[in-house]
Amino acid sequence: MWARPESERDTVPEFSLVSGGLVFRLLRRAKLAGTSIPVMRRRMVVTASIVWMPLLVLSFADQRFLPGGPGVPFLQDIEAHARFLIALPLLIAAEAFVDDRVSPLVHRFVERRIIAARDLPAFSAAVRATTRACESLTVELALIGVVYVGGVWLWRSELALADPTWYARPVGGHLALTLAGHWYAFVSIPIFQFLLLRWYVRMTFWFHLLWRISRLPLHLAAAHPDGAGGIGFLGNSVYAFSPILFAQGTLLSGLIATRILFGGQHFGAFNLYAAGLICAMVVFVLGPLLMFTPQLDRVRRKGVAAWGLLAMRELFAFEAQWRPADTEALAHISRNFSNARAMRVVPFARDDVVRLVAVTAAPLLPLVLTMFSLREVLKWLVKVLF
Repeated sequence: MWARPESERDTVPEFSLVSGGLVFRLLRRAKLAGTSIPVMRRRMVVTASIVWMPLLVLSFADQRFLPGGPGVPFLQDIEAHARFLIALPLLIAAEAFVDDRVSPLVHRFVERRIIAARDLPAFSAAVRATTRACESLTVELALIGVVYVGGVWLWRSELALADPTWYARPVGGHLALTLAGHWYAFVSIPIFQFLLLRWYVRMTFWFHLLWRISRLPLHLAAAHPDGAGGIGFLGNSVYAFSPILFAQGTLLSGLIATRILFGGQHFGAFNLYAAGLICAMVVFVLGPLLMFTPQLDRVRRKGVAAWGLLAMRELFAFEAQWRPADTEALAHISRNFSNARAMRVVPFARDDVVRLVAVTAAPLLPLVLTMFSLREVLKWLVKVLF
């Protein structure tokens, strides 16, 4: 009886954060667009052959592949390998996670009657606007411009090592790129930065859609078992972005590892940066969900008052008429009153925060071995677990 009429459900367009845009159309022509495992695997291989394989070949030809020469050889550049062999495939694989977990949420608002019939036109308009933004040619061209203007400059001025490496050597106060370095700076790095920035832009589009939804008068229930008025599924949806968070943590881990091994720095010097990244990523993913807090708070207060009043009326009726108590009704009211009191005013739980922190921080854990021996780490884990 709670099923939405077909006419109402059909007014809501299909939604996807990953299907659309210039790059998607080019990938589709190359038969590399899609979220199936074979297609994703082919795209990872093709991408690696463009961004990583030429670096291996060119650094080998330039005799900068193996240790023995001055500076950092390609084989030992953990930062480059972490970026292109771990983080980049994760950014590609994230499309399947996001498409599978985020796309259905739009219809969930409608199927659960969280959006009233009178608000369906505004809801559908918001979905269509977000879809157009994800498919915008202007946005992707702007990202390419940002990558080649700001991204390359940022890498050369702030992230590239000042010591001799397989990709550059310092000459007269600036970096002179090798042949492999030119491919690294103008092909590999921009492709990676484009994919990463495009994910952040599309996540921002998703959060903007949620903001527009939060401005509608949502039909929420304080006693809903999910503890979030019926929109607890939004808290679960953030796990769709876990591959992106893990990729970002991997990128930072590779950068720190290279500077520890070849820059003589200590992991402790990066604690603030690591903590800042973890906090920033968790806030970026969960922070926008706070826009639902005002409605959730109002629903919680009204729910507690309504169920409390109903409980009092039932008890007073029992005392006034001395009739047998309807234990089933009292249990139902008591359960709903408890659910309303325990309702969160955010659509996510503490466990969601902990898991996102763990996902982002996981790639940094191997660096702990640079501060402690493996034996010390194992002894500490035994004490904690047992």
